Amino acid sequence: MLAEQQQFTQGRTGKEQDELWVVSHPPVFTLGQSGKIEHVLNLGNIPLQQSDRGGQVTYHGPGQIVIYTLLNVKQRGLGVRALVSSLELAILDCLSEFGVQAELRPGAPGVYVGSQKIAALGLRISRGYSYHGLSLNVKMDLLPFSQINPCGYAGLEVTDMFCQGVEVPQDTIEQALLKHLQYRLTSAEIRAS
Repeated sequence: MLAEQQQFTQGRTGKEQDELWVVSHPPVFTLGQSGKIEHVLNLGNIPLQQSDRGGQVTYHGPGQIVIYTLLNVKQRGLGVRALVSSLELAILDCLSEFGVQAELRPGAPGVYVGSQKIAALGLRISRGYSYHGLSLNVKMDLLPFSQINPCGYAGLEVTDMFCQGVEVPQDTIEQALLKHLQYRLTSAEIRAS
């Protein structure tokens, strides 16, 4: 999926519509550009993929919504901080819709429920275009997060919506998140992969 995002982004001329790609990943750890291998404590049988996104190490797997935000941030007038804020606010809006009280932490991108992280962000901006995006934990095996220091923070606990009492089909949550992203980002075309 990384090659497809890079190809899409490198081929952009500024005339294409922005897209949100909704994807599902098999179990995989991804290490961002600033990622330090010492934050990978135990790979076990999960592969490690180097990524050109920002950030440290995270886990993707079934039961998690991953949305790649392929946006012309220059045309939208978004700086990196404004883009990150828009994504975080859309996640907060979505979680609130399902009764989950979540919050942001200064200096720590992502969304938290108490001390536990429920959503992560990792972006790359190239030539005024963004790719990579966000992940929201819905109902997943959280054990692999104990094999890493999530986002480079030793001992950071991770949660999902199911652990917060939300028992709603993932596709319902996905549609709600897309709605909130479109509102926060204005109009972006949806393409599911």
